Amino acid sequence: MKKYLILFFLSLSLQGLLGKDLNLLTGTFKLENLKSSLVKDKNWVPYPKYADRAAWDQLMAPFRDNIIKKGDNALHYQWQVVKATDYLEYERSGNRTIMEKPMNENCTALANLLLAELAEGKGRYIDQILNGSWQLTEMATWSLSAHLPAFQSTKRSLPQERTQVVDLMAGDVGSLLSWVHYFFRDTFNKINPEISIRLKQHIEQRIVQPYLDRNDMWWQALELKEGQLVNNWNPWCNFNVLTCLLLVEDNPDIQLAGIYKTMSSVDRFMNYVKADGACEEGPSYWGHAAGKLYDYLKILSLATNGQVNIFDQPMIRDMGEYIAQSYIGGNRWVVNFADASAKGGGDPLLIYRYGQDVSSNDMMQFARYMENLGDKSSTFKPSRDIFRAFEDLRCYPQLATTQAALPQNNFKWYPETQFLYLKKDNFFFAAKGGFNNESHNHNDVGSFILYQDQKPLFIDAGVGTYTKKTFSDERYSIWTMQSAYHNLPMINGADQSFGKEYKAENVAFFPDQNRFQLDIAKAYPKSANVEQWHRSYALASNGLSIRDEFSIKNPTQANIIHFLVAQEPTIHKGQITLGEGNAILQFDPGQFIASYDTIPQDDSRLSQVWGKQLYRINLKAKKIKSSGKYTFIIRPHENMK
Repeated sequence: MKKYLILFFLSLSLQGLLGKDLNLLTGTFKLENLKSSLVKDKNWVPYPKYADRAAWDQLMAPFRDNIIKKGDNALHYQWQVVKATDYLEYERSGNRTIMEKPMNENCTALANLLLAELAEGKGRYIDQILNGSWQLTEMATWSLSAHLPAFQSTKRSLPQERTQVVDLMAGDVGSLLSWVHYFFRDTFNKINPEISIRLKQHIEQRIVQPYLDRNDMWWQALELKEGQLVNNWNPWCNFNVLTCLLLVEDNPDIQLAGIYKTMSSVDRFMNYVKADGACEEGPSYWGHAAGKLYDYLKILSLATNGQVNIFDQPMIRDMGEYIAQSYIGGNRWVVNFADASAKGGGDPLLIYRYGQDVSSNDMMQFARYMENLGDKSSTFKPSRDIFRAFEDLRCYPQLATTQAALPQNNFKWYPETQFLYLKKDNFFFAAKGGFNNESHNHNDVGSFILYQDQKPLFIDAGVGTYTKKTFSDERYSIWTMQSAYHNLPMINGADQSFGKEYKAENVAFFPDQNRFQLDIAKAYPKSANVEQWHRSYALASNGLSIRDEFSIKNPTQANIIHFLVAQEPTIHKGQITLGEGNAILQFDPGQFIASYDTIPQDDSRLSQVWGKQLYRINLKAKKIKSSGKYTFIIRPHENMK
């Protein structure tokens, strides 16, 4: 390990000499800063000791009854075994759920038991906490079958002997068990010291050692390859590793080296994401990306008595405020591109805490607005992420006294990510430029969504239930990933292609005109022969205008303009009625033949959002032309109430 650590710190020195990246953590705080500021003996933990009943009674008071109820429900929980065939099912059918469901349920039960014991303090749940913890240590791996092939030399989904890797699930389990060890070590020792010894050994062997010994886990981003993505896995996994290091690792040299390595790794994430703060993965992933970065930075700040802290950085604030800016309204509708769902809005308590630390009134007031949409029992939703549960309990009293409000700005422009949100009277419009290799990418350069009166008109479907196909070389055979099922043209018979080189050009936003324009020609393959396809969007009180101007070399097929809508359209000559009759899409009937397809939603992840079907409008050009202009107008129906 010493040889590795020397090489690791040497590489950091070279990066400091050569690097152009921000390195907000390691560029600001050196190893010596970390060493001098680390709080010793776990005295940084801001939560009461297990035996401090009065403090726990006060902390848990708003949700104590519900916490106890969940603990009681888990008192007779039968711990499930994840069988070898459950892992193999991922290879055999592509099904991830067979393996993930029992493991998720085990972890949820253990988290509920832990919280209930802290709330009550009578020892009623200790034996079940012991059983659940012991069961997890008996598993061959804490990683998911869908993730194992990327980290094992066998490239198979069955756990490989003598190989431990840190994925999202393994990290979550390590973090959960670290809190079990922290709170109940003395209690376990009275039963049998072997329990605590076993927990500590397994956390070190499955989380700490693999993290220190390996640089090749892709999410660490320590050996970045050309074009490699750095996504939400990075802060999420690093947060879990940091938690294990802070709560379980007793060797100060290993702890220090490990923590500084997580700082270097998280720097890679912050260097990769756009400085404008947008989450290219969409609002559904904000809690796992920016939200997990916040958790990481928060626990690092706590462990260093606030000395290692970057919450004053504008980029960190902008990343947080993205979640408030992306909210549309109505039935929790949000701006969704890529794999994100069109419904959400985020966890109010997480948003509030983040807002507190970056001094964002928009975030704190938005958090209260979201909290008001539900009842008190739905506000606190503990999961196996125990740190978030504790932090939620700490901040809830402040949230309850905050004024509720939505951000009041009329537009939000993210120039690097090339996302635009526009609000005008009763319309909410969003569009994107970007490129076709973003995290959780769909081929959707230039696409848009439009909501009227906080109800969806033109939409992005999102993504269905994850399977093996979702993250394989067959990804773009799935309809939700294809540009033909976004609000985009099929040019000369071609859809957009996947890859970083397929991108928008000449992207511009004119706020005084509420106009967004870009050239999407480079998002299409060479076979399209498209030289330029300038698209512009302009939003006004009376609706949205879309204008396309194109040039195609030797076209052989008619262009088709696709629009994906939430409600069944009605086609008339030159116009299409939308949104239960509340809006109209106008087009030139001399240029296009109009039709629409019904798209059944037999995937539960999609049907829960959209219902039984979606609809795709197809405007097929009557003539094959090498150049031309199209105009589409979306306006309120004259007879709408």
